[in-house]
Amino acid sequence: MPTAEELEAHLRLLLAGAFVIGAAFGAISQRTHFCTMGALADVFAFGDRTRLRAWVAAVAVAVLGFHLMVGLGWVRAADSLYGGTRVGWLSAIVGGAMFGLGMVLASGCAARNLVRLGGGSLKSLVVVLVVGASGFAAMKGVSAVLRVASVDRVGFELPAGQDAAGALAAATGLPLQTLAPWLGAAVAAALLAWVLARPEGRGREVAGGAAIGVLVVAAWWLSGRLGFVPEHPETLEPAFLATNSRRMESLSLVAPLAWGLDWLLFFSDSRKTLTIGICSAAGIVAGSAAVALATRSFRWQGFAGTEDTAGHLVGAVLMGTGGVTALGCTVGQGIAGLSTLSAHSAIAVSAMVLGGFAGLALQRRRIERCG
Repeated sequence: MPTAEELEAHLRLLLAGAFVIGAAFGAISQRTHFCTMGALADVFAFGDRTRLRAWVAAVAVAVLGFHLMVGLGWVRAADSLYGGTRVGWLSAIVGGAMFGLGMVLASGCAARNLVRLGGGSLKSLVVVLVVGASGFAAMKGVSAVLRVASVDRVGFELPAGQDAAGALAAATGLPLQTLAPWLGAAVAAALLAWVLARPEGRGREVAGGAAIGVLVVAAWWLSGRLGFVPEHPETLEPAFLATNSRRMESLSLVAPLAWGLDWLLFFSDSRKTLTIGICSAAGIVAGSAAVALATRSFRWQGFAGTEDTAGHLVGAVLMGTGGVTALGCTVGQGIAGLSTLSAHSAIAVSAMVLGGFAGLALQRRRIERCG
């Protein structure tokens, strides 16, 4: 059992590691324009699947890495938010659709707005603050009461965990650590085959997506392996350190933005502490800013007018509320959640994609009317 001093040093290491992972995410995203909403917009407007292939490459690498770590006994989906036995399908659909629509109105998901903030966008600063505030309301405030009393009531229980490897292991009787690497390799191979099938799947953008997948795996290792203590000195129980959920976490943005705002507003309260999620979000801004300054692409940017402001505010509220309701964003569910092959994540991401396409269709119709 670690001493209090050893535990404090370990916490600092975890937070520093999370910041570095976030900074790498921000730098890569700034350099390669990695963006889920942008990927959907490219497909919708031009039929260009380059950035979509980058996103799928990120998922493929994350799936492979996560399941290899399951095979090594380092992590388990059951220890995360994504591997429980209950599938809240209505929350996933409603929250996912809200997030998908919101990211179109706000010109990008929560992660993309953090990257743009690092590049000098004051619009993104407003979006990030509103996502954090509305996300906190969805966790603890008036919208939380509505959420718990409505969509969260609908779902079903599974006899085993909802992650594919856990479910297959329970159904077949095969050891999870034997089954998981093979399943992860098969799914990753299928996804990468689609990514590499066309020339646009072999460029810098897709390489950036693969690197994002590596960072998601690194975050799982940081939280689930390095951040796990079998016996916490205060509770004498197993614990995952420096996470708001008290479970292992990977990259995700909506809830960390909410907890980060809570930490800033109540900084003098010693119970409010930095976590892996908060530090990774701060790292994204720092990494993006470093690249923007190094490439001389840093530009201050504000709102174009009242309509632009209103659209971004509505989009930010939808993202904050929807991200909490769906248990994640296009990074938290769309890459980290999918890396566990969770049923809830698959439903939530499908709803985000449909919500995103619906938002793009509404934008096109509005432009056509105005034109």
